[in-house]
Amino acid sequence: MGKKTTAQIEERILYEDNHLIVVNKLPSEIVQGDLTGDATLGDAVKLYLKETYNKQGNVFLGIPHRLDRPTSGIVVFAKTDKALSRLGTIFRDRDIKKIYWAAVDKMPPEPEGKLTDYLLRNRQKNKSFSVSAAKEGAKKAELTYRVIGATKSFYILEIELHTGRHHQIRAQLAALHIHIKGDLKYGAARSNEDGGIHLHARKIIFKHPVSGKLLEIIAPPPNDPVWTDFR
Repeated sequence: MGKKTTAQIEERILYEDNHLIVVNKLPSEIVQGDLTGDATLGDAVKLYLKETYNKQGNVFLGIPHRLDRPTSGIVVFAKTDKALSRLGTIFRDRDIKKIYWAAVDKMPPEPEGKLTDYLLRNRQKNKSFSVSAAKEGAKKAELTYRVIGATKSFYILEIELHTGRHHQIRAQLAALHIHIKGDLKYGAARSNEDGGIHLHARKIIFKHPVSGKLLEIIAPPPNDPVWTDFR
């Protein structure tokens, strides 16, 4: 992906103060560098901070959590060491509420419910599978969902994560033969043109790592026909 300008990042900032900056990630945008060498959201945010606040030298930016590359939505960055350390504890201890939206090809068995699976990660395939609880290495995965709408071809689910497993939402839905739009890896019929999937980190609620103030941050979904039809 090409280099992002400060203006392009600025219009996607959901929250910012002295310790935090929260940005709405685009589908297929990579948060942190990997073997592809593609431009990262983290580098673009650093450039924004450098230019906006006329910072000299290297700009500190901590990344306390990740969002899968195909997924859109909320990414929290730390602007200070103190915030990064405390955010790490918040995410690790799951003292945070995470809500996602997903556009899927089938209606779940019930309009709302709880899914509990045991997931096993296959690192070579970069994929997780629902397996028996007795399987060595399997980790319990829990989420709750409810159907909040529909378009002509897709159902829209609102999902709350109760555990933080690799590809958890994608794998748990796939275990029910329900597929997120564009998610070829987990069984969708076709890919999206932008290489992303219709899984969106919609909302997070957590206590500010320094002030203790309760924050509720909401990210609008990408501007495409499925989300536009739903809204």
